[in-house]
Amino acid sequence: MEIFLHAETWLALLTLTFFEIVLGIDNIIFISIVSNRLPVEYRARTRNLGLLLAMGVRVLLLLTITWVMQFTRPLFDVPHWIAEDGAISGRDLILIFGGMFLIAKSTREINHEMEGEDELSSESTSKKVNVSGVIVQIVLLDIIFSFDSILTAVGLTNEIIIMIIAVVLSIGIMMIFSGRISDFINRHPSMEVLALGFLILIGFMIFLEGLGKEIPKGYIYFAVVFSMGIEMINIRVRGKRKKAKEEFHE
Repeated sequence: MEIFLHAETWLALLTLTFFEIVLGIDNIIFISIVSNRLPVEYRARTRNLGLLLAMGVRVLLLLTITWVMQFTRPLFDVPHWIAEDGAISGRDLILIFGGMFLIAKSTREINHEMEGEDELSSESTSKKVNVSGVIVQIVLLDIIFSFDSILTAVGLTNEIIIMIIAVVLSIGIMMIFSGRISDFINRHPSMEVLALGFLILIGFMIFLEGLGKEIPKGYIYFAVVFSMGIEMINIRVRGKRKKAKEEFHE
């Protein structure tokens, strides 16, 4: 506990917590979207359970950090036109398949939104199956996103306890705001489609990262924030026009 007497420890904790929240934005968007497919009474519990599982996965990986780092060792060689360094590691395979899963899932959700399908029946047995399916999807994506989180943590500090506290704090903050994010996305279908497009972009970025082709994440996050800002303005404009029309007809 002596490490908490140093200012550097608190700075590392704040910095790491901030990065954990930033890296978890795409995760919480995915959780919000898939949980909105469930009946209302199941959504909050599923979101919180998904985030708790995310915390558990990340803490477990931190506690086995030596084993996790072995995933960066090359497993087999491939042509350089496939992977930049000519080799594929366990981490690369997880990122490649994870990126493909995220692209496929987000594309399917966009199709669901366009077609107006209702995949969830009102039968209670179907609800239970769907809740289980959503939780499985959340766990799979948590594992994928956790690798970036863990590698970022290792790069900022060597103290496992600081990494774990940062993960717990970031998940706690995300749990507080996840309901608001989920409700906002559910109320505005255009924002949901934009968020799904963002997840497809993230999936493609993860896929390329698995092949060793680095894309500056700052550009992508800037584009996403800019696009969402424009859509927020559009939502406000549409709301004002709708209100004006209602007042006119009255």
